[in-house]
Amino acid sequence: MTQKIMVVEDEEDIAELIAETLTEQGYEVVIAKDGAKALQLFSTLETVDLVLLDLMLPKINGMDLLQRIRKEHRMPVLIISAKDGEYEKILGLEFGADDYLVKPFSILELQARVKALLRRNNDYQNEKVAKALKPIKIGELTIDQENLAVMKEGESLNLTAKEFQILNLFASNPKKVYTKVQLYKEIWDDEFIHDENVLNVHIRRLRKKIEVDPSNPEYIQTVWGIGYKLGVAEI
Repeated sequence: MTQKIMVVEDEEDIAELIAETLTEQGYEVVIAKDGAKALQLFSTLETVDLVLLDLMLPKINGMDLLQRIRKEHRMPVLIISAKDGEYEKILGLEFGADDYLVKPFSILELQARVKALLRRNNDYQNEKVAKALKPIKIGELTIDQENLAVMKEGESLNLTAKEFQILNLFASNPKKVYTKVQLYKEIWDDEFIHDENVLNVHIRRLRKKIEVDPSNPEYIQTVWGIGYKLGVAEI
């Protein structure tokens, strides 16, 4: 099945360049020129596999749109923006984006980021279907691998796809310490950390959702100078 990508971009030349490039790569591309149009498309399209999202949009800005998307959808979101400050990058990741690409960007890098995000998400879905995955219980958390859901003391947690993948990776390998490079390879399917903030923000955001005290984490613990590990034994 052809994977569908939504490009939310108000600059027509950039939107058409991205659409042409990705169409040539075999993807189906739909374009929304403002945030309101994007929401309308979400209500009519059966599936969207990836969203490329500009931040400076008319009607509904990119950050607001991202928050609305994350209330109902878990597909990967790649922010593409001329805003290259640390604040914008971190805020976008905090609101649920999976990666951040700064304009102007090379077509080759765009293709690589898109391919990596889609491949990793697709591989995970295929793995889920191929295996009879049993729930994993760690501490007060129950990880439902079959339905990509996490419960804490019976209450469902609203994790993004990347947050779920990170937690599930640690829970599935409870004795392993992961370096940041290893995590980036496992979760983003990439050998190179383009921006260490991407990983740091995802870990911080995940801790806010699963930890009693995110500043003193019990589940995802830092191994100083190395990376991260699971801190609660599997039950």
